[in-house]
Amino acid sequence: MNYILFDGDVRTALLPFTYTRPVADIRVGILTIREKWEKYLGLTTTTVTEEYLEEKYPMVEMEENVLLNASFLPTKPLVEMVKNLQTNQAIFKDEDVIAFYTTDTQEEVDFSSYEHIEFEDDIIQIKNTWDIFSLNDKAIRADFDLITEGRKSEPIPETVNCVNRNDIFVEKGAKLTFATLNASTGPIYIGEKAEIMEGVVVRGALAMCENSVLKLGAKIYGATTLGPYCKVGGEVNNSVLFGYSNKGHDGFLGNSVLGEWCNIGADSNNSNLKNNYAEVKLWNYETGRFAKTGLQFCGLMMGDHSKCGINTMFNTGTVVGVSANIFGSGFPRNFVPSYSWGGASGFTEYKTNKVFEVADVVMKRRGIEFDEREKQILEHVFEETKQYRNY
Repeated sequence: MNYILFDGDVRTALLPFTYTRPVADIRVGILTIREKWEKYLGLTTTTVTEEYLEEKYPMVEMEENVLLNASFLPTKPLVEMVKNLQTNQAIFKDEDVIAFYTTDTQEEVDFSSYEHIEFEDDIIQIKNTWDIFSLNDKAIRADFDLITEGRKSEPIPETVNCVNRNDIFVEKGAKLTFATLNASTGPIYIGEKAEIMEGVVVRGALAMCENSVLKLGAKIYGATTLGPYCKVGGEVNNSVLFGYSNKGHDGFLGNSVLGEWCNIGADSNNSNLKNNYAEVKLWNYETGRFAKTGLQFCGLMMGDHSKCGINTMFNTGTVVGVSANIFGSGFPRNFVPSYSWGGASGFTEYKTNKVFEVADVVMKRRGIEFDEREKQILEHVFEETKQYRNY
């Protein structure tokens, strides 16, 4: 059987992160949504997404296919139902389709002609940007069980203080020295070649993916995820970094999500709680205005390739688009459009030739080429987001 992940109706609600990737490649927990499905299925998947992303994330259609709604995180019972899908069958959770069977000769899908199978168990669905951090604890626990089942952790060095050692898993090549790991509030996963330096204090849940680093004296509260090759210092609480992003120095990051290739300058801070303790609102790309989140704690949402200078201050519930560069004193606005250059004193447009120069240097440092495919994606995002750059 061939499995294809599709974006579904939530794509716009997950901007700015879905400007540069399908919904399936959002990281929540330890793994991306795609990686979770592939691990459960034991097969690779392809993607139905926006046309400008298709070259990087192609779709492969075969004679028989099952399409999977990428906003839903897989579970064992759900995967068993998916594997047993037959012609003209679809799995629903209330009004939302989770999966359906189709063939390459099928011109259109009419669910009124399908047999509806209701999935009645609890399931995690990522419907909004803030779900990425607010549901991260549940996602880390599920991924921890999936990844570590039937496996044995590498030894934890004697110099490391541990609480609830059975919920700490260390992969091969990881380095830990004179740190304190408290897994009583959630599991701690330390990926291959990840490093925890001296003086680090962690309260789970924590997911460190391969080659991620916690720098000297960092203070980490769960549920936090560091994607591959992330470097983090200072204080971090309930935040998700997708991968290749750095917050290398002192400063606070809380209830936040950073995409890939982001950099937070030294001593930068974000607010995650309003002074009047009111519900936080976030910029909504679909409506073009700020919308309620239902959350009291909500920090910074920052799209791929965006960066801020030293001592940057972000207000509660700030959304930063793709390839923005923020610096200077004072609080920048709560919505910083993609390709913005400046700060509280004002913004100008960040030209793509300058963005490409920086991206090329940054990605080369990790041995990754900034190729024509990446350029075309960023050029499309530049054009698509022009409407917001009304400075």
